[in-house]
Amino acid sequence: MSDAFVGRFLTSTLEADGTLRLAIGERDFGVPKDNEVMVRVEASPINPSDLGMLLAAADIGSAERDGDTTRLTVSQSVLGAMQGRVGHAMPVGNEGAGTVVAAGSDPAAQALLGRTVAGLGGAMYAQYRRLPVQQVLALNEGTSAADGASCFVNPLTALGMVDTMRLEGHQALVHTAAASNLGQMLVKICLADGVPLVNVVRKPAQVELLKSLGAEYVVDMSADDAQAALTDAIAATGATIGFDATGGGKLADRILSAMEAALMRKGGDFNRYGSSTHKQVYIYGGLERAPTTLNRSYGMAWGVGGWLLTPFMERVGEARMAELRQRVADEIHTTFESSYARQISLDDVLDPEAIAFYGRMSTGEKVLVNPQG
Repeated sequence: MSDAFVGRFLTSTLEADGTLRLAIGERDFGVPKDNEVMVRVEASPINPSDLGMLLAAADIGSAERDGDTTRLTVSQSVLGAMQGRVGHAMPVGNEGAGTVVAAGSDPAAQALLGRTVAGLGGAMYAQYRRLPVQQVLALNEGTSAADGASCFVNPLTALGMVDTMRLEGHQALVHTAAASNLGQMLVKICLADGVPLVNVVRKPAQVELLKSLGAEYVVDMSADDAQAALTDAIAATGATIGFDATGGGKLADRILSAMEAALMRKGGDFNRYGSSTHKQVYIYGGLERAPTTLNRSYGMAWGVGGWLLTPFMERVGEARMAELRQRVADEIHTTFESSYARQISLDDVLDPEAIAFYGRMSTGEKVLVNPQG
């Protein structure tokens, strides 16, 4: 039976000399245990969170392919921060979707046989993936693997931002890189749920895109009056929590400064320590690789931290996650619809031209991998 599940898979290995090796190999994926299913992976997106593992901040212009292997160069400054993965062949691909072609004996596993499912569990840039039933989501009738490939990371991150806002006592939020697939989902969620949202983008065309979806507050940070416009939008919404996909540079600082300025407009007694209202920015991505710069011009009631989906899932528990996952399945063709600039094969992931494209992490240029292609 296991012969039916021999297939190809991709790994990323960082060597001690700074060489990053992307390689396609072949292996036997085994057979499902009682509570597992075997998924024939038919679609898996390249998310920004995948690129960190896949490319390890390598110079994408250095890619050279030789058959089933492509080599890139990682700078010594970056290599020092990645010693923990040196010499390890790391499987890649956080999420994906496909058809259940075998199932263990448990009724929950058997019920998925032949179904199209989405899965979260890593190692999805492969022709097969064996997963526990708890890590898959049965897609509704009429949903293809390509439709459901991005069922987990972006949709649950967007929903998690809104839940985090509520859990921590805020009433509105700010989101950066807001024209991304995730950002467009967040616009739709906040409109449906009545949550005020400030969208931060970098280009006028992105303003028009989000406005066309119904977004009320969209700030183009390339405009001359960007800081004033950001402050006005935050004052109008009362946003005191932000989620920043860029990570580096001064954007988190500018958001906190705008929050403080908006709060100061409310008046009240002077306090040399600034507003007593807590202002929070969570960094959840690394689109900007420069150091994060904070000028601390916003009093003492503020915080900057990291936010990841997995700790959020642990925080809210299985019951809440089941509710969120079902919402994603039910709204996969509306709120959580994803678009892709390219669909490529597993072989294409190694192609230097493809690496130059998906390695840019540009808004509107998301790539979908079909390992069966």
